[in-house]
Amino acid sequence: MGRRSRWLRRAPWLVAYWHDGRFVLDNYATGVRISADPLAARILDFFDTSQSIDAATAAFSDFGDASVRAAVRALERLSFLVPANRNPDARSSALATWRHWNPAAGFFHLSTKDVRYTARSVADEFLQRKSRRSPEPPQFKRYPGARRYALPPIAEVGEFPTVLTTRRTWREFGRRPVSVRDVSTLLGLTWRVQGWLARPGLQDRPLKTSPSGGARHPIEVYVLARRVHGLPRGLYHYAADTHRLELLRQGASRRQLVQYLPTQSWFGGAAALMLMTAVFPRTQWKYTFPRAYRVVLAEAGHLCQTFCLTATWLGLAPFCTMALADSRIERDLGIDGVTESVLYAAGVGTRPD
Repeated sequence: MGRRSRWLRRAPWLVAYWHDGRFVLDNYATGVRISADPLAARILDFFDTSQSIDAATAAFSDFGDASVRAAVRALERLSFLVPANRNPDARSSALATWRHWNPAAGFFHLSTKDVRYTARSVADEFLQRKSRRSPEPPQFKRYPGARRYALPPIAEVGEFPTVLTTRRTWREFGRRPVSVRDVSTLLGLTWRVQGWLARPGLQDRPLKTSPSGGARHPIEVYVLARRVHGLPRGLYHYAADTHRLELLRQGASRRQLVQYLPTQSWFGGAAALMLMTAVFPRTQWKYTFPRAYRVVLAEAGHLCQTFCLTATWLGLAPFCTMALADSRIERDLGIDGVTESVLYAAGVGTRPD
């Protein structure tokens, strides 16, 4: 009896494009990206449905049995072909819920995770060299031929303009802890549900201090409490509907905070770190087009600015960053990075003496 031929199919999370004159294949679920001969695209097209390797060698007989088998083995090893009878892994199952957003949003989401960060001193030196050969673009836009109108003075009376104009990103912090009352105020004014909007035949919609597309509010927040007076050190989830913290893991250290924010050791002295995640199915349920991914990112920005302004109003030292160790954070939070994924971090400490 002859050898039984294996059956394979094309992985569903592939994109192909030309870059610097090279044909590139990219599996955004596994993060594998290779330069390939366009013939590889023909082979992958052949495996659009489950096919045996013997069928592939027959279909591409002009290239020789050994060459075709070698190409198929390489594509399987690199995750571009998968066994036809294998159940989807956890990442593929999660990505399947993005079916209306893929490949546009899924490709962007996964290909921008876990990037390599450069130390600030190295980055500054690189940018200085770059500016000498390629000047920075203008910081402001002008219409030289347009008629101009002078505006009256800005209304700067009251506390609100002062809070806005004094907001800064802090990189140094005092040694005093932040009070649990201040943490409660920060969470409550930024992420807490302030009220409910009744929708006949649907779930009531939560209302918060920041807007959300369709009132879907996909953003969750987790708190790494390192130095909060009145709250044990640990990693917590904030329940926005009940205004309570749920302890997920005990303990929090400066080292852990710095590991979450690569190359940004100056944030290690912060008292608490707020990690914003997005639960994408909330938005995907209503908005089935990939443009809605932009909405989720914008909502994280709304919330972060509210947090920073609230911290400034409280006399604290806030900061925010998107330079994150995505997979490390998601592993500690117990989330899969697809149906729920970390997007943004904001932290706070007391102001240094």
